[in-house]
Amino acid sequence: MPQLDGQALASTLDPQLHKACHGRLGAISWFRATWQHGGAGTGFSTWSLPDRTCGHREIPCVVKMPIGYSEYFWTKRLGLVHPDEWEEPRSLALPTPRVLAAGFELGGYDLAWVVMERFANPPLAMEKTESSMWEMFESAAEFQAAAILEKPIDMAQLKAPKDWADLVERGLVALKANEIEDADRWSKALEKVNGCLDGLIERWAGREIDTWCHHDLHPHNAMRRVMDEEQASQGSNLHGHCALIDLALVSPGSWVEDALYMERLFWGREEQLCNIDPLKTLGATREAIGLPASDEAFELAEVRRVLMAASSPAFLRTEGDPVYLKAALGVLERLLPRFIG
Repeated sequence: MPQLDGQALASTLDPQLHKACHGRLGAISWFRATWQHGGAGTGFSTWSLPDRTCGHREIPCVVKMPIGYSEYFWTKRLGLVHPDEWEEPRSLALPTPRVLAAGFELGGYDLAWVVMERFANPPLAMEKTESSMWEMFESAAEFQAAAILEKPIDMAQLKAPKDWADLVERGLVALKANEIEDADRWSKALEKVNGCLDGLIERWAGREIDTWCHHDLHPHNAMRRVMDEEQASQGSNLHGHCALIDLALVSPGSWVEDALYMERLFWGREEQLCNIDPLKTLGATREAIGLPASDEAFELAEVRRVLMAASSPAFLRTEGDPVYLKAALGVLERLLPRFIG
């Protein structure tokens, strides 16, 4: 394969991509999104969709290539719809982007690519309402349900466990090397964590692996489809169903992990959650569609919170926000007495 970055590679293989799409893909405007961390090339284009009245019509779409196996597998597996069913209520209610075309080979290279719907609305992070946050967790529950139906949990794809002991030790070193607020309280808290760390790690390692987790759940990765009144009359929400994007990190886990990931992002700025408790909300939305959300899972969440909070000082260079650190320390001091025998 040519030694090119994602953007240059995408431009180089542009003709092969159009050939693979059998003339339905329009001209591509490639760009580099500020939020992208991977090496994929991303572009806006149009797709010629069959239409019963006029033969075909152009709809906006997004092209991504090359993408990793996980993103390719889950985006295609959960989102691929037949062109004739593009605007059927079932398709409009998918919890992930609708997919127009995808493949894992291009121009003789092993290279995964996908053409999917383009969302006209901004991410849910721009709405900042209680209802939009709730809808995001509804989509998260629907995603977890759909992923389980599509593929049984494969423990071989379970992420390697974090080295929590090393993170706590690195945190203690960072506290000595940096001047931060409440350094003495942090040191005392981490020393207490060391006293019960083995038990915490054992409990978390023994958690029930009961779903495929998104593992990057936040309002910037939740998009809303645009609906018109005709579609709404067919049973769809006029405001548009929410869909989760960026499926590169999907892997097995406990359902609480997606909720706690989201919760941690807003430690110290809980008002931005619009009165939504991520864990309770995801639990409630899971139960509403027939998925379990046991008391044991909520208890396990406390273990994960302690481990996440205790690891915070280890990332002072990248996550040294004083507001976040103060909140993490508060979580640690509040929960530690439950685990110190």
